[in-house]
Amino acid sequence: MAEMTFNINFDGYWREKNIDGIQLKSGIYCVYECTYNSKEETISVYRLIYIGEANNIRDRIKNHDKRDRWEKYVRDGNELCFSFGEMKAEHRNRVEAAFIFKHKPPANEEYKEAFPFDTTTINVTGKSTGLYSIFSVRTTPRDY
Repeated sequence: MAEMTFNINFDGYWREKNIDGIQLKSGIYCVYECTYNSKEETISVYRLIYIGEANNIRDRIKNHDKRDRWEKYVRDGNELCFSFGEMKAEHRNRVEAAFIFKHKPPANEEYKEAFPFDTTTINVTGKSTGLYSIFSVRTTPRDY
């Protein structure tokens, strides 16, 4: 592998009840704790809970085996909401690992303490609350 740079645009926020509006796309998704203001029809995002990758983001979020774990991070009166950035399958795992290693979401386990890929730079645009807009991560030493 070699050093690589990726650009990813996060497209909107979806509440649980609007999850079917997420496109059937391959990419990286973020799970957040948020509050919906029905009067103003706005979402306030409080914290990043989880980062994942999938070939079909909508189906992965709807059927995720860690959903119960995500909900433990949501306080009364708040709800889960989601954002995603489209990404081809070839580098999804590497980009997901970079996001997790840099941001250390509480519901993720893998990649929080080690990054096994070559230097990776990520440029983030769009709806990306809680994410650095540009960052690089480097391979961490392996324990032998």
